[in-house]
Amino acid sequence: MKRFNTLLIASAAIVLMSCGQNDQNTQQAVEENPKVTAVTVNAEYVSQLSVYPTIIEADIANNIAPQSSARISKIYVEIGDKVEAGQKLAMMDEVNLEKARLQLINDSIEFGRIQQLHEIGAASQSDYEAMTLKYDVSQRTYKNLLENTILKSPISGVVTARNYDEGDMYAMAQPLFVIQKLNPVKMLINIPESKYSQIKKGMEVDITTDAYGDQQVFKGVVSLIYPTINSVTHTFPVEVKFMNKDLTLRPGMFARVTVNYGDNFNVVIPDRAVMKQIGSGEQYVYIVNPDGTVSYTIVELGRRMGNRYEILSGIDDNATVVVTGQTRLKNGITVDIVK
Repeated sequence: MKRFNTLLIASAAIVLMSCGQNDQNTQQAVEENPKVTAVTVNAEYVSQLSVYPTIIEADIANNIAPQSSARISKIYVEIGDKVEAGQKLAMMDEVNLEKARLQLINDSIEFGRIQQLHEIGAASQSDYEAMTLKYDVSQRTYKNLLENTILKSPISGVVTARNYDEGDMYAMAQPLFVIQKLNPVKMLINIPESKYSQIKKGMEVDITTDAYGDQQVFKGVVSLIYPTINSVTHTFPVEVKFMNKDLTLRPGMFARVTVNYGDNFNVVIPDRAVMKQIGSGEQYVYIVNPDGTVSYTIVELGRRMGNRYEILSGIDDNATVVVTGQTRLKNGITVDIVK
């Protein structure tokens, strides 16, 4: 009887241990559901911005030089000087100009004499025409030498280069001066052909530079759209101008032109929700279904806005997406959402 009681107690203990182990396994099974955090995402209006790198250029750049080699007698401006259209820049040697002036005076007197004789019939038509031609050539020669002896600026701008000093012999290797018009300045950007119908002349654009940082934004406009598309790059050039009244922007500066193509109404999600498939480069998210399971969903990303992404396709408005805990997930698994 004592042996029977001992066996009974031992059996009861085994049963209790088995029940305890089953309870522990059940608890472990419940805890196997991965814990994640998730948020409900919504659609909103997203500005469709594209940024194009470029270099700032002068609106007009003139190389100033005489027509032929000559000694430089006088220089009137220096690099950095602002000049007005028609302002005197330099004086070249005047010997040839003086010869042309004296020849013009002589031909003027002779033309007047022949003209009077022709009017009274004392000079032939051929003599009159020959003298008229000679006088015309003298006028043109003097005017040409005058323009190439007294060098003037054809535009209002800034002297950005002076390559010779007074007394030098101009040798035609490089211009004597470079005058650049800096108000306005222009930038050339290359836009994909898919945007050809969306870009319009007169559109306002934002300009930022490395010199002033992204915090200072300058407002420019599309001034010219080139009519042809590059068959290799499938882009087309667009010219942007900025009214540079204070001469803040200078040629050679690196700049970025931001074009706003309008607003799209798309879902926006936290960047933490987006994962990248190793090997394929595909971006994906896990969407939480109403039954608590998750769906592996490939998405097409649009614009990045700080710590958020615009989603072009793959997620519906009011969807719930996983933002942490994705590494333990797979398609169709049940998850526990932790707030």
